[in-house]
Amino acid sequence: MIASIEPSFAAWIVERFRNPGWLTVIAVWMLVVSVTAFVLHGVDKRSAIKGRRRIPEARLHLVELLGGWPGALAAMMLFRHKIRKPSYLAVTVVIVVVWIAVPIWIVLAR
Repeated sequence: MIASIEPSFAAWIVERFRNPGWLTVIAVWMLVVSVTAFVLHGVDKRSAIKGRRRIPEARLHLVELLGGWPGALAAMMLFRHKIRKPSYLAVTVVIVVVWIAVPIWIVLAR
């Protein structure tokens, strides 16, 4: 009886896309940018192996800063890419800390 009262998960998803709240928009944005960051790190790793032209670190960091840090971290671990370069890793850590700290600060400031 409860199942007939509550909307199905698919209906909930459809409703979110019809009338997205700000949290949904941010989540979809981060998903798209994270996939982009993941792919860019994979392409950069392949380019490094083959001795081809690389993707500039500034561009990789920009995608991380725009919200792609989860995908970038996943790619760094999966491809073992950029994990031994302290300067790159330090900037990535700062980006992750900012992305975690800002929402906490916003919630606590209310």
